[in-house]
Order: sequence, then structure tokens, then C-alpha cells
Amino acid sequence: MKLRKIYTLWLVTLFCLLPLSMAQAGHLEDIAARGTIRVGTTGDYIPMSYRNPQTGEYEGIDAELTKIIADSLGVQIEYVPTSWPALTQDTLAGKFDIALCGISRNFVRARTMAMSDAYGEGVFGKTILCRKKDAKRFTSLAAINQPGVRIMINPGGTNEKFARANLTQAQLIVNPDNAGIPQQIAEGNADIMITETVEAARYVEKDSRLAAPLIHEPFTRHSCGILMQKGDQEFLNYINFVLAELKMDGTMAKLEAKYLRF
Repeated sequence: MKLRKIYTLWLVTLFCLLPLSMAQAGHLEDIAARGTIRVGTTGDYIPMSYRNPQTGEYEGIDAELTKIIADSLGVQIEYVPTSWPALTQDTLAGKFDIALCGISRNFVRARTMAMSDAYGEGVFGKTILCRKKDAKRFTSLAAINQPGVRIMINPGGTNEKFARANLTQAQLIVNPDNAGIPQQIAEGNADIMITETVEAARYVEKDSRLAAPLIHEPFTRHSCGILMQKGDQEFLNYINFVLAELKMDGTMAKLEAKYLRF
């Protein structure tokens, strides 16, 4: 009896001393048992992850990556809607296993959450979307950062962060409907949308009233990654393994050519 008590105490002590990463591990096992992978996405970002209002289906490179990841695990996809203001909080709260919606890799996110290896290197960067008739007016950051310029941004993401840091003289208009901002610009309700190069290119294709005059001279450069909670290195390794295989067999290059060209 005494030995059993000592052994029990030893087990309890050992468990308490386990690294936090081990105590929190188990996403792969949970996903397999559940039969679904929970994917957080905003669904408002062409050509990354966009929920088509006509079909209700998600479209874009991140939607295709999501399907590839789910198929590799032999499970179904369970989309969990989130928003840019809530993305960090929802990730930390474990509302989903991974998040994919054109999420920029940056130091702030990497300090508090886990981010996968990069994809889309060399194509992402902050730029502007404006009316075609104003394309010659907005030729630099200085030309945009003027008191009379109305800049519309979606809240909570890196677009808002960039605008607040670099466009202090202009008028900032916050609009939570990211997918609706291009139409607002085209209709003259604002002058500029701060966005990504790949998103600007798609809206210029969709609407002849719009232009992206600085698309080949972006203000910043970055890549995208898959976001998740810290603490499960095995799961992060698996996601990175999938991305590495897609790069090696040429699938990633094909997807990037399909969705991220401009």
C-alpha cells in the first residue's frame, strides 16, 4: 500500500513537471477522433478565403489548402467564422484548430501564437485600391497621406495597423465589411482602400472603375502563414510537412500561379 502511494505521488509529480507543450498536445488525435478539422476564416478576402454569397462555398487558395490538409488527415472540414478584430482572441481561445484567410506572418502574431512556414513569398505587400480616374493622383505614400484623402480600412488586421501608423494626416474610415470596401471606393464613398497586392489585382479585374496604380511598388513585403495556438509542436510540424510536400511536388506553385498572380 505504501509503495502504491509513493508510485501515485510520483506519477502526479511527473505529470505536473511535464512541459506545457506536452500537456497541451493532441490536436492530431482530437481531429481524428472528431472526424473534422475546425478551420477559422474570415471569408472576406479574395483571392485567399472568400465565402461566395451565391453558393455559400469558400473559394481561394486558402480554401484549396484547407481541403488538401483535411484530405491528408482523412477528415471533413468544419469552418468556424471569425473576424479580423477577433482573430487573435479566437485563436488563443482554441475555437478552431487552424486559421487560414490570408494571414500575414509577423512578429506580433509569432510571439503569442504559432505560425506555419510561409507561402506566397514575394507577392504580398500593402498597396492601394482607388478609382481609375484618380490613379494619376495617388502615386506615392506622401500623395495619399493628405487631409483631404478618405481612406477606408477594415478593422483589426494589418491593413488598419499600416494605415494608422503611416497615414496620420488622412481621414480614416473604418468599415467592418472588408469585401464591400472596393464597391464603396468605386462609388466614391471613399478615395482609397488599403489592401494587399493580390486582393487589389482581383478587384481591378472585377470592376473596371477601379485601379491599383502602385501594385508593383508595394509599401511593405510579407508572406502568409497558417495560424494556430502555441503548445502543440507535433501539430505544427505536420502542417509544415504538408506545406513542404506541396512545394516539393509543384502543387503550391500551381496554386500560387492560379490565385496570386498580378
